[in-house]
Amino acid sequence: MNMTVPATSVDPVAVIQAVFQRARQQQLPLAELIQTVERLSSLGASAPALDLYKTWIAFNDKNPMVHVASFNYAVMLNQTGDAAGAIQALKATIAYKSDFAPAHINLGRVYEDCQMVGRAVEQWRNFANTSNEITAERLSFRLMALKHMGRVLETAGLLEEAEAVLWLAIELDPTKQDASQHWLATRQHQCKWPIFTSSEHVTRQQLTDAMSPMTIACFADDPLFQLGKAYRYNKKLVGRPDTSGLQRKPVRNKLASGQRIRVGYLSSDLREHAVGFALCEVLELHDKEKVEVYGYYCGIPRSNDKTHDRIRAVMDGWCDINGMSDIDVAKKIIDDEIDILIDVNGYTKQARAGVFAYRPAPVIVNFCGYPGTLASPFHQYLITDNYIVPPERELYYSEKVLRIPCEQPVDRKREIAPKPTRAEYGLPDDAFIYACFNGMQKITEACFLRWMKILAATPGSILWLLGDKDPIHQRLRKIASENGVDPDRIYFATKVPNPKHLARIALADLFLDTFPYGAHSTAADAITMGLPVLTVPGMGFPSRFCASIVSAAGIPEMICGSAEEYVAKAISFGRNRKAIDAVKATLAAKRETCTLRDMPGLARRLEELFQEMQEAAEQGKLPVPNLRNLDVYYEIGAELIHEGQEMQDEAAYRQHYRDKLAARDAIEPLLADPRLWPEGTA
Repeated sequence: MNMTVPATSVDPVAVIQAVFQRARQQQLPLAELIQTVERLSSLGASAPALDLYKTWIAFNDKNPMVHVASFNYAVMLNQTGDAAGAIQALKATIAYKSDFAPAHINLGRVYEDCQMVGRAVEQWRNFANTSNEITAERLSFRLMALKHMGRVLETAGLLEEAEAVLWLAIELDPTKQDASQHWLATRQHQCKWPIFTSSEHVTRQQLTDAMSPMTIACFADDPLFQLGKAYRYNKKLVGRPDTSGLQRKPVRNKLASGQRIRVGYLSSDLREHAVGFALCEVLELHDKEKVEVYGYYCGIPRSNDKTHDRIRAVMDGWCDINGMSDIDVAKKIIDDEIDILIDVNGYTKQARAGVFAYRPAPVIVNFCGYPGTLASPFHQYLITDNYIVPPERELYYSEKVLRIPCEQPVDRKREIAPKPTRAEYGLPDDAFIYACFNGMQKITEACFLRWMKILAATPGSILWLLGDKDPIHQRLRKIASENGVDPDRIYFATKVPNPKHLARIALADLFLDTFPYGAHSTAADAITMGLPVLTVPGMGFPSRFCASIVSAAGIPEMICGSAEEYVAKAISFGRNRKAIDAVKATLAAKRETCTLRDMPGLARRLEELFQEMQEAAEQGKLPVPNLRNLDVYYEIGAELIHEGQEMQDEAAYRQHYRDKLAARDAIEPLLADPRLWPEGTA
């Protein structure tokens, strides 16, 4: 007999007592137990629901399905915040049925949630080592355990261990792309070249298909492939959610009446993070007579975070959306009557891409958090600058491009520690210091070999990199030695608090940019501290960002036209300190007047763009992303990416795509698109 909502003439206490009595007498079937617990939980009666599970388990411990009840009890304990109780219940579940895979998986997850990473990994490893039976279910759970281990080890910075575990998961099922995606990322972060390997179980194409858009950005300067990948990534990650339950509001006509435009920023990075540092002062400078600013935060909880506190303080509305479903976040944004919603994450960590698929605001914008196009059907605009995306390169983006003076905002109020001495960081006083503080994943083999040429031609100079993993240090020093450079000339900077990091940047003489994913906020930080940056731009967003910053700082002579010019200039500066000192003097003279640091001007320009977008919305003239043929562009790029061409002639690059499109069209006619195939069918 299922428990139902008691009628007014029935004593609910008596009904519950009767259910407990049946549980004690072993007369309550498992299915009815679960239904009763669900009903109690829906009525907010979690305590009696938990007691009912505990009672049933205690008096039905010989039931062949007791492990299911024990597992459900553990899940409910964890949901109510009793992690210790959940751990005990999961251990009991395993004692009842040692091969019950969900209990092993969940026990590791609870350990992880309790910050017991070592116990979590040990739990999953033990399970994976004892779950080799060739059954679909057992293999599925073994794969799940391996992927959890890889994820946790990667997050903990144990990259070698994560790589090994993730490879086991890939060979178990190479069609599961999440394991391959993280495996590729761990190899990039470890500077393990070549990044791609394959086996008899895993093809190169399977690994290519698993690459995330960010991984590709560090691997190749191929903006059409990045466009195609972003399109496929969005389809897989977000898809087409059911929007029938949403009641969107019509576009509000505000301009004629002078009403303020309501702008929402959605991000996990409104905190002490490169994006938070970039946006903080701009948000403070917004003209509140023109715009209302709302923040939707999906990052980790913050305490003692000055940047986070500053951002929250200037918001007209703030909502921590952690724990909320995508559709509930969308409903909140609709209720807040946001006119323009800005995606400040794109496809980065902790992003909430699914929220935007519900189109909770009339205008959706890609800005500041992601280095490229999102190729989604719901992002109408991309805000960037004319250097990163000049008009002739708009074909690489699905959004309509609107421009500000410089893509990279800076916070002129950031705390900077007193300048240290070189000795404090173990650096030689008299050496010319080449530095690169980009993440290790941005260093490619070709890039590192260029640096070795520079060091070989400038005796006594050193290379100062950002890194705190000894295996990576040894790997790079070994490559240096193989290229005739004393490995002791490679120095590594460990992580320090941001104010101290900014201060130590000024100890270097020249910042060497990476390619194809160049410096972004790190370039702005270097220039803020008076350190010149040498860069060579490419075709795509990630490879042109640094040159945009350098140009906006007023030192365009530091932008090189080729890899050869980059090496030659770096060597010339290393041999002539007066030349680099002259560039530093230019930076100092233009520091407070250059475009890079004109935050009031940037805030005003953003508000002009908001008005332009609002006007388009009110007139029913919002742009529609053109996503035609992007699967085909992806497939062509997937072939081209392994040909090993680092820096390409853009005309030849486009012709390559046209030739491939023509070959495909000859087999199966393609639709016309506004990029490289206007000849197609209308």
